[in-house]
Amino acid sequence: MKKIAMHLKGLSENTHVMFLSTPPVNEGQILESFGKCGRTNEGCRIYSEACLKLCQEVDIKCIDLWTAIQQRDDWKTVCFTDGIHLSSEGSKLVGEEILKALAEEPSLCWRSLPTEFDEDSVFDPVDEEGKNINISNL
Repeated sequence: MKKIAMHLKGLSENTHVMFLSTPPVNEGQILESFGKCGRTNEGCRIYSEACLKLCQEVDIKCIDLWTAIQQRDDWKTVCFTDGIHLSSEGSKLVGEEILKALAEEPSLCWRSLPTEFDEDSVFDPVDEEGKNINISNL
């Protein structure tokens, strides 16, 4: 994990990185969905704590999904489709946590980053008049 973090940070001086810790899992739902449980919530906690510790050591913003999701009383029933994969409600919660982190660390927001490739492209969206909209200039 540290090798990945340092590689991403080292891509350029302008690279800003944010990690998401491991979310919890609903072991009961995994058993119902798959018949066996290869992951445990305790294992996810250990991995999540290691991620948080590493990010603190290397100065990378990290969102603690393991804790954030379990703040909801009903997390086991509404945040997953099968005990592992996030439902729309679980995904919404992750999105909210990312937006909170961006508010705390505005330098991580894409609008605050320098534009590296601002040339017009045939892949840019097109407006009503047929002109390319360069999203780098929004």
